[in-house]
Amino acid sequence: MSGHNRWSKIKRKKEAQGAAKGSLFTKLIREITVAARAGGGDPAGNARLRTAIDAAKEANMPAENVTRAIKKGTGELEGVHYEEAVYEGYGPGGVALIVDCLTDNKNRTAGDVRTTFEKGGGNLAAPGAVAWNFERRGVVEVKAGPTEDAVMEAAIEAGAEDVVNLGPEGFEVRTHPADLHAVGEALRKTVAVTAARITLVPKENLRVDDPEKARHLLKLVDALEELDDVQRVHGNFEIPDELMHALSQ
Repeated sequence: MSGHNRWSKIKRKKEAQGAAKGSLFTKLIREITVAARAGGGDPAGNARLRTAIDAAKEANMPAENVTRAIKKGTGELEGVHYEEAVYEGYGPGGVALIVDCLTDNKNRTAGDVRTTFEKGGGNLAAPGAVAWNFERRGVVEVKAGPTEDAVMEAAIEAGAEDVVNLGPEGFEVRTHPADLHAVGEALRKTVAVTAARITLVPKENLRVDDPEKARHLLKLVDALEELDDVQRVHGNFEIPDELMHALSQ
């Protein structure tokens, strides 16, 4: 899924450069708040919160923002009550998409997501229609440089489940979500880790070779991710690197 990975890296690079940092911070604050409300404000005993804090650090979010978000989650400070909502659908070319949301108004969010799908040439699907093709995994991104054997050895030592070679994009080390933090910390001792997150990994990918379908698909993914209530979008698409490079220019 090198093509999909390349698109994700392009988006994160823009965020890091400040092009969408305000939106990114908002999403991270919501995740921290909900994680603290669900599992408590101590990251040592709350894996979801720990992962959210790590993501905030990678985005260079000020520590006081993180602390305030945790306190809103635990009730020490007043804050908006967000609920989780997940929507499934299909994009151009029959690509399966899962949209994770945190919202204070599910009716508004459902309407926004449905409208965005329809405008983008896709459609919402019933719950469970595409979720069967995804597995929740912890993913640690490793910078290109070391050999695959070296990354594999480090991953095995860290207790990871799998390593995916992404060529010039580096490697993805995959693990059980509950082991993400421990595996990431172990890997950092031997290789350059660029990010760690919990995500949905497709069991089977759908290759999109048609430039027009690929362009419309990526435009839809962008539009969904730009919605205020959307945290992230998962897809099972694979776009060839050459085509992805051309579309990202």
